[in-house]
This record gives sequence, structure tokens and C-alpha cells, in this order.
Amino acid sequence: MSDRASRLDHQAVAPGDPPAVTAAAGSVPLIEVKGLWKRFATGEREIEVLRGIDFTLEAGERVAIVGQSGIGKSTFLHVLGGLDHPSAGTVRFRGEDLFAKPSDELAAFRNHALGFVFQFHHLLPEFSAVENVMMPGLLRGLGFAEMRERAAQILGEVELAERLDHRVGKLSGGERQRVALARALVLEPTLVLADEPTGNLDPATGARIGELLLEMNRTRGTALVVVTHNERLAARLGRTLLMEAGVLIATDSAGM
Repeated sequence: MSDRASRLDHQAVAPGDPPAVTAAAGSVPLIEVKGLWKRFATGEREIEVLRGIDFTLEAGERVAIVGQSGIGKSTFLHVLGGLDHPSAGTVRFRGEDLFAKPSDELAAFRNHALGFVFQFHHLLPEFSAVENVMMPGLLRGLGFAEMRERAAQILGEVELAERLDHRVGKLSGGERQRVALARALVLEPTLVLADEPTGNLDPATGARIGELLLEMNRTRGTALVVVTHNERLAARLGRTLLMEAGVLIATDSAGM
């Protein structure tokens, strides 16, 4: 194990953090990955980014994925979320093979079961905070009034009740990331996939985003898979996996 993995292994979960989830005997995992490979063709070469990964995630569990930049962490997150197809292997959500679904069913699955938080927000700058948060529900076909109420409520939970009608281009970086978090959570997904959610934030704001993620896990039971370089956040999530050479290495007693 690398020195970095060893350091992570000895970081304690902060007092008050929710305990790690353990699987009930005979239960079906929320996510089960078997033999996952992802290859990219570049000219005459083929690059193996993910190399035979096995991974399980239980309902309500929290996992941090750490490792060097450019090593495949985001690619793994995109495959887990059905945004990119694997070259080989399976990804099952509650026992169902994600990539056996036709594209329209896979899109509907993402809208109903998953929330995404990206490092660069991917918000719509011409719309307000509340309008951005309403978008997933409107795409699902839910009513405008219902979605505005739900969006306003979740924005209040992330301390943006006074910013509902501000265009996101006028918000600070921390406020935009909280809007992105609210958008990911507004439809109460089973799983949130977060890619460097604190990467572009100052330490204090990044810590607040981490607190919000843990709070949503505790109060809503939302499972979390978080790609991060933030070692403090990784330690608080309770289970840390290190990506090296296209595989995931357990760095704590929870294992894989």
C-alpha cells in the first residue's frame, strides 16, 4: 500500500458523523460492479483506464474515492451513473443490469434514482437558482408549481433561501456549488455521485459542502460516492478506496 493510502487508513471519522453502513445478510447491494473495464482508443493505441474493478455499495452507504488526477476516478463515476458505457463487465443497480437497458430507460433511471454533483457545477447561467434546481423535475414531467415548492425547500436546507431568484452567474462559487447540490437532491435520489465537489472552493466553504453531504446522508439516507482530493472529507465519509493503475484498493477496515 502507498504512503498516501496508509495516511488515509489512520484518519478517524469526526465525532458526530453518521456511522458506516453494513450490509444485512442476504441483501442485494444498491450497486454491484463486476469485472469493470474501460478502454479508450487513441489513434493506434488503446489505453486501459479501468482494469477489472469489482465494487459494491449498500443502500445509504458513503464511499470516498481518492487517487492522483487523470487516473480514472471520474471515468469510474461516469460509468456508475450510466453516463458512459463500460468496455467490459457489469454494473447492477439493485440487481438490474444498467447497460442492458435501452437508452431511454437508462436516461429515465438516471433522472429517478441518481443525483450528480460536478466540480464545475454545470448550471444554466441564464436561469435563477430556483429554476436550475427545478429542472430535473420539469424534465420528469412534474408540475411547475410543485417543483418550485420543492426547489425552494431544498435551497432553504442548503442555506440559500434568500437567493432563490438570483441568476447563478451572480452567485459565489460556494453558493453555486450549493445550488448544484440542491439540484442533485431535489428529487430525493437513492444515490448521489459527486465529482470533486469541494475542488474549486476555499477550505471553509469546502468544509460546509462536506457537512451538507453528510447531513443529507444522515437525514435522507442518500448513498454517496464522492471522488475527492480532500483527505479530511474522505476520512469523514468513513470508507475510502484508493484508485491506482485502474483498480480500487481498500484503505480502511471496511474494505470493498
